[in-house]
Amino acid sequence: MPRFDDCRWRFPPAEKWPDDEVVAVGADLETDTLLYAYTHGMFPMHIDRMRETLGWWSPLERGVLPLDGLRVTRSMRRSARDFTVTFDSEFRRVVELCGTTHREGNWITDEFVRAYSRLHDAGHAMSVEVRDADGHIVGGLYGVRIDRFFAGESMFHLRTDASKVAVMHLVDRLRAEGCTLLDTQWCTSHLESLGCIEVPRTDYLRMLAGALD
Repeated sequence: MPRFDDCRWRFPPAEKWPDDEVVAVGADLETDTLLYAYTHGMFPMHIDRMRETLGWWSPLERGVLPLDGLRVTRSMRRSARDFTVTFDSEFRRVVELCGTTHREGNWITDEFVRAYSRLHDAGHAMSVEVRDADGHIVGGLYGVRIDRFFAGESMFHLRTDASKVAVMHLVDRLRAEGCTLLDTQWCTSHLESLGCIEVPRTDYLRMLAGALD
């Protein structure tokens, strides 16, 4: 069962969620709020273009990357030889780069950068940095890590295959540490090419409970 029930906000329980991807509106991005949300199947994202209204999302079809189902191509393996990969060496920088390299649909505001940096300081968020031969970060990802559960938040690349290499190393690490659930929120075409699948929300909540037990 989820352990992080100490939250100042009253979120609706899953059995009362609407038949919609947005299951709650409002609250804040404090660490206890985020921990409650993730351990109960929700994640935050603004629901308007002005970034004024915070929504809590739980997709009806959740993206999940099976840890034994990552598709690694020869091209990805060749690219991996050109990079060096680290974990948690520049968390805030990775979040900032995720928020500035996407041209459309970017939702990572300064408020989100600060919030997830606090979550990282509390030991519940991690980053993967992919560096070129000169040590510059050219790709990476970050997400929330709780027990055997990892929720991928965003990734970016400045060099071909750099974000895919980040996923390769993330999966290797999660498998080595006994994780059972890698949540990708939605299953995009890019993630589907790596082996991502969709699972119904009810199934996802059961998988989440198992990863937190």
